[in-house]
Amino acid sequence: MSLERINPAGLAPATGFSHAVTATGGRLVFLAGQTALDAEGNIVGRSLPGQFETALGNLLGALAAAGGTPADLARVTVYTTDVGAYRAHAAQLGRVWRRLAGREYPAMAVIGVVRLWDEQALVELDGIAVLP
Repeated sequence: MSLERINPAGLAPATGFSHAVTATGGRLVFLAGQTALDAEGNIVGRSLPGQFETALGNLLGALAAAGGTPADLARVTVYTTDVGAYRAHAAQLGRVWRRLAGREYPAMAVIGVVRLWDEQALVELDGIAVLP
């Protein structure tokens, strides 16, 4: 299995994401949306960065349980109730990503939503991974 990250020179610089990712061979893993829920099912963290860290940790935990690593992520979608806050915290969120998932970025999108399933949730992440 291999993932190739493609960032064409003719597009804006890819910072914290890849413009395209191709996957050859392997097994697909579809990762359900993860928020900042703890093991008891309670939202933890009041800030977007704090919730992002927990949600990403939950996503990576599900991926690890399926036998994958962060480098296997081909696509991640981020849903947030406040795109402005997400942009304002982009540098901090990038540091959280690099600490937990490294520098191999999947294709990504950030989508603003009115609310998430849990009213206290500020961010949710889902993804697709390709395992060898």
